[in-house]
Amino acid sequence: MSTRITPSGKERFFSEDKIIVSKTNLKGHITYANELFMNLAGYPEKHLLGAPHSLIRHPDMPRCVFKLLWDTIEAKQEIFAYVVNLSSNGDHYWVFAHVTPSFDKNGNIVSYHSNRRAPKRDAIDNVIIPLYKTLLDEERKHKNRKDGLQSSYDMLKNILKEKDVSYDEFIFSI
Repeated sequence: MSTRITPSGKERFFSEDKIIVSKTNLKGHITYANELFMNLAGYPEKHLLGAPHSLIRHPDMPRCVFKLLWDTIEAKQEIFAYVVNLSSNGDHYWVFAHVTPSFDKNGNIVSYHSNRRAPKRDAIDNVIIPLYKTLLDEERKHKNRKDGLQSSYDMLKNILKEKDVSYDEFIFSI
C-alpha cells in the first residue's frame, strides 16, 4: 500500500487478557496474523499476508528502536519493546511487544514471531512517550536520515549507559 496514512490522534485499546500475534519471514513480511492483529490494524488477512510488517509503523515511532529490535533478533536473541502502531484508518494503538527469532534444527533463523500485550499505561505516558519524542526530535534534526538514525541510536545507547542498565533491564524497570 503506497498511500500514506495520516494519524487521526485517536487511540485504540485492547483487553489485557488478549494477545496480538504475528509471524514474519526473514525480510519482515507477514506470514501470519491473528484476528486481534487484523482487527486493530484494520486490514483483512489477504492484505496483510505478504505485506511488510512496517505497514503498521506509526510515524511517531523512533527508527532507532526498530534498529535495536532488528539488531537483537538477527543476533538470535529475543527483545521486548513498547511500540505504537498505526491502523489503516489513522488510529493508533500501543503494545508491549515480545519479538523472537524462530530456528530450524540447525540453529538457523527461519522466521520471526511476535506476541504483543496491552502495555502498562503509566509506562507509556510517563516514560515511553517522552523518550520517543526525544529520540524522534534527534532523528529529525538531521538532514540525512542515516545520520539521524545513528544519532538517535547513539542517544538511546547513552541513556542506557547513564542508567547502567541493558535495554531489557530498562524496559522491565518502567
